[in-house]
Amino acid sequence: MTKKPSSGTALPQNRGVCPVDSWKLRVAVSSAQFLKEIIIFSRDELKQEQMRQRLNHSKIKFYIGDIRDRDSVDDAMTGVDYVFHAAALKQVPSCEFFPMQATLTNVIGSQNVINSAISHGVSRVVSLSTDKAVYPVNALGITKALMEKVVQSASRKLSEGQTVLTLVRYGNVLFSRGSVIPLFMKLIKEKKPLTVTEPGMTRFLLPLKEAISLVGFALTNGKQGDIFVRNAPSCSVGDLAQALINILGSDSEIKTIGIRHGEKMHETLASKDELLRSEDMGGYLRLSMDDRDLNYNKYLSEGDKKVVQTEDYTSLNTTRLTLKEIEEMLLEQPEIISELNGGA
Repeated sequence: MTKKPSSGTALPQNRGVCPVDSWKLRVAVSSAQFLKEIIIFSRDELKQEQMRQRLNHSKIKFYIGDIRDRDSVDDAMTGVDYVFHAAALKQVPSCEFFPMQATLTNVIGSQNVINSAISHGVSRVVSLSTDKAVYPVNALGITKALMEKVVQSASRKLSEGQTVLTLVRYGNVLFSRGSVIPLFMKLIKEKKPLTVTEPGMTRFLLPLKEAISLVGFALTNGKQGDIFVRNAPSCSVGDLAQALINILGSDSEIKTIGIRHGEKMHETLASKDELLRSEDMGGYLRLSMDDRDLNYNKYLSEGDKKVVQTEDYTSLNTTRLTLKEIEEMLLEQPEIISELNGGA
C-alpha cells in the first residue's frame, strides 16, 4: 500500500509472496523517494524483520496482518492512495493438495482487499494475476481466474471518481519466488542433475524490471477492469536449463522427471476472446473488461463469430528465444552477474 506525498502506498501480501531480495524490495526502494509512506502488509514477521533491517528507511512501515482477515486489512488501509495487491498462494503443487487454502487467500482474501480499498476511498488498486488463470487446469489457475472475476465484478459496480481496479497478468518472472532458475542454480552448485518435468514445455520469460514496469504501466494507464499483459518471449524448459549450464560452466546433466500435478505444456497470457477486446499499447496489451450485461442472448443464441478468426496468445506462438538469446537475457540479470562474480 502506498501513500502520496500527502498520504501512502500499501503492498498487501501474504504467505507465498516474494522474498526480501525480490521485486517488492526493489519497488519499495525505488518508490520511497516519491511517496510519503509505503506500507508492507504481511503475516510473515520474519520477512518483515529482514526487510526492515535491509531497507532501514523511515518512509517504509510494516503491518502484521492477513488478507483473509478483513479487520486487519482495514487497519492498514486508512489514508492509503494506491494498493498493489500481490498476496497469493502460488505454488502449483501446494494449491493442488490444499485447494481450500488457495481459495481462502487468492479469492476470499482478494475480495477483502478490493472491498476495503473501495470503502476507504483508495484511488487505484493493481492486482497481480498469472497466465495460469487463462484456461485454468489447476487450483492455482482456478483461484487466480476467480480473483480476476472478483476484481472485474467489483469494477462494474463503480462509478466515475471511485476506486479504479485493474489487473496485470504475468508469465514467469525471472528470480521471483517460485521461479525454477534459483533451483537450477542450486543443483548446478551441488553438481547434481538438473531436473525438468518435460524439456519441450514452454514458458513466458519476463525479467523483474519489466514486471515492475508492467505494474507501473497499469497504475497510470488502467481503466476499470482492464487486464494488462506485456509482450513477452518464451523458451523451452530444456533450453533454459541448458543455458544456465552453459553460462555457469557446469557439466551437469538434464534429467526428465515427468509433468507435475496441474502443469500445462504451454501457457496462455491472453485468450482469443480477450484479444478481440485488446489494444496494443507498444509493448503492452490492454485487455478491456467484457462489458456485456446479463442479456443472455449474447451468451446462448447470438454468440460472436469473430472469435473463431483469432488465436490465443501463448508461449507456443509468441517469439521463441534461441539458446543464445536465453543466455544473453540471463547474463543481464543481477543474480547471475553476482553469481559469476563469486557472489559479491
